[in-house]
Amino acid sequence: MPVVNGQGVADRQFRGGNGPLRHSAYGALDLGTNNCRLLIARPAAHGFRVIDAYSRIVRLGQGLSATGRLSEAAMARTIEALAVCAEKIRRRRVTRLRAVATEACRRAANCGEFIEHVRRATGIKLEIISNSEEASLALRGCAPLLSPKRPHALIFDIGGGSTEVNWIEVTPDETWPAQAVPRPIAWHSVPIGVVTLAEAYGGHDIAVRTYEKMVDEVTAALLPFEAEHDLAGPVGRNQVQMLGTSGTVTTLAGVHKRLARYSRTRVDGAHLDFNTISALSRRIAGMSYDARAEHPCIGPERADMVVAGCAILDAICRIWPVGRLRVADRGLREGILFNLMYERAAG
Repeated sequence: MPVVNGQGVADRQFRGGNGPLRHSAYGALDLGTNNCRLLIARPAAHGFRVIDAYSRIVRLGQGLSATGRLSEAAMARTIEALAVCAEKIRRRRVTRLRAVATEACRRAANCGEFIEHVRRATGIKLEIISNSEEASLALRGCAPLLSPKRPHALIFDIGGGSTEVNWIEVTPDETWPAQAVPRPIAWHSVPIGVVTLAEAYGGHDIAVRTYEKMVDEVTAALLPFEAEHDLAGPVGRNQVQMLGTSGTVTTLAGVHKRLARYSRTRVDGAHLDFNTISALSRRIAGMSYDARAEHPCIGPERADMVVAGCAILDAICRIWPVGRLRVADRGLREGILFNLMYERAAG
């Protein structure tokens, strides 16, 4: 399993390691609208070493926008995945765990009974976090991919039920100038994600006009953030780097690299220029549902949602034409792990 690089205080605490910290196992579980993801790791010399991982598309938020409730089928799928996570947590003897739930549980009227059901069935105690904490943790996890050479960064996370945008000031680290220290300036969350957009517009055969309507809806939701903070000025002066953390950008990177199967090591940290993103988005939107399902980097689990993700990404790129973005196959879980390890070391 790979070493994931940290930075800042947490990284300094673990350089060289000491005592039992190096042998402790930490767990981070992220239950989103679409995915259930788990990382288990131990501190390492330059961050942490992943010793186990799990990811499954559970579609917890399926139908939520219409009913306001989590469906029985969606909850059953999710609890089945969480049971697998619980077994991994036990087998790896995790000493500290944080399990968080995001947009679907924030919105669902029956989230309380679902969380209690999860606790009884698996022993996992889910914590519903706010949009702002979700964005903060994702920033913490992605920070090692930022460059100190540009003073601003726009970091976005396209989720199943929402999309978060972080506007960041970036400065070089005084101890390691090649690393960047991010300082959040503002963040924005819109209740539009790949699941909600696909449910509203369809996820099978998408007409060009329908795709543009999707882009327009996302654009309208994001423009107030631009109007308030004027990101276009620094973008025009070439002072902004862009970082994308979501299944959409990792999928597009895998398609662009023509991978026979998805590989995190080939995708995480890669760059995509906006012309490539535009061409890929239109190519994927123009594919039939069956063709998307058969593609090794899309597959049947994402075939009905990937076009919605492309539309969200397209809107972001049109509003803020940075020119290229860096792909992050990391985020919320890594941020949780860095925080857990730092809290342990500082305490």
